[in-house]
Amino acid sequence: MKNDNSFSGGGKAWLYLLPAFLFLGVFMIYPLIDVFIYSFEEGYNFASQTSFGTGGYNYSYVLHDPYFLQAVKNTFLLVLITVPVSTGLALLISVALSSVKPLRDLFQTIYFLPYVTNTLAVGLVFMVLFKKTAYSDGLVNLLIHWFGGSSVDFIDGPYWAKMTVLCLYTIWVVMPFKILILTSALASVNQNYYRAAQVDGTSKLRIFTRITLPMISPMLFYLVITGFIGAFKAYSDAVALFGTDLNAAGMNTIVGYVYDMLYGSSGGYPSYASAAAILLFAIVLTITCINLLISRKHVHYI
Repeated sequence: MKNDNSFSGGGKAWLYLLPAFLFLGVFMIYPLIDVFIYSFEEGYNFASQTSFGTGGYNYSYVLHDPYFLQAVKNTFLLVLITVPVSTGLALLISVALSSVKPLRDLFQTIYFLPYVTNTLAVGLVFMVLFKKTAYSDGLVNLLIHWFGGSSVDFIDGPYWAKMTVLCLYTIWVVMPFKILILTSALASVNQNYYRAAQVDGTSKLRIFTRITLPMISPMLFYLVITGFIGAFKAYSDAVALFGTDLNAAGMNTIVGYVYDMLYGSSGGYPSYASAAAILLFAIVLTITCINLLISRKHVHYI
């Protein structure tokens, strides 16, 4: 009788999980398999559901397409710059907020405002700050003039200037969420560890590196993983700053390339878009696995 009850309980658990499995299967697993199949169908026509044949030509075309290579370069630069910088700045701000207890809630609200603001609205603000017009060189160029420098066209000018604006914009957008998570993580650290360290006369730097960082390392790891994934999916940030023709601006991303192959002016090629999407999936999966391997040594779970 006991075994029947345990079996019944296990059956109920699987029954409760069935809606989630169905949702994942229909909206995640099936589309991934479908895209994988499309990526090998050469000359696929979505309207007639026909193709010329199957093979690896789509991957060869995408990997030799200069627009895709430029998008890969832009995306990797965006990831390598914005993820560590935004995480580091968020950690410093969170530590500072934790030490200012009377006004902590107010500052948390102020720092969180960019996260709930529309992405395109923030992009318009950045354009006002950086874009040169017939009437003004922008606020940032005005500050550069004050320090004796020459004006720079950050929106339509050289590549490094546009990438600088895109990185600053991305950091500004993602940092509020990281501040909120890290502030909560710092508040959850057991204060007894700090009291014991103070009794032993431990320096603040050593307390931070030996107590604070190990205790919040799971949250840091979570932010790094989600930061990498989010940065690899970047598209709306670039559109908000440089418009929809990102190839002309030289600031396209991998997701933008996939979108252009489907719906852009050069669109109508679902096979090429599927191949690029699978390559993006492989890149993100590889980097996530590397981070998981690194986390085994540096992340401390309690």
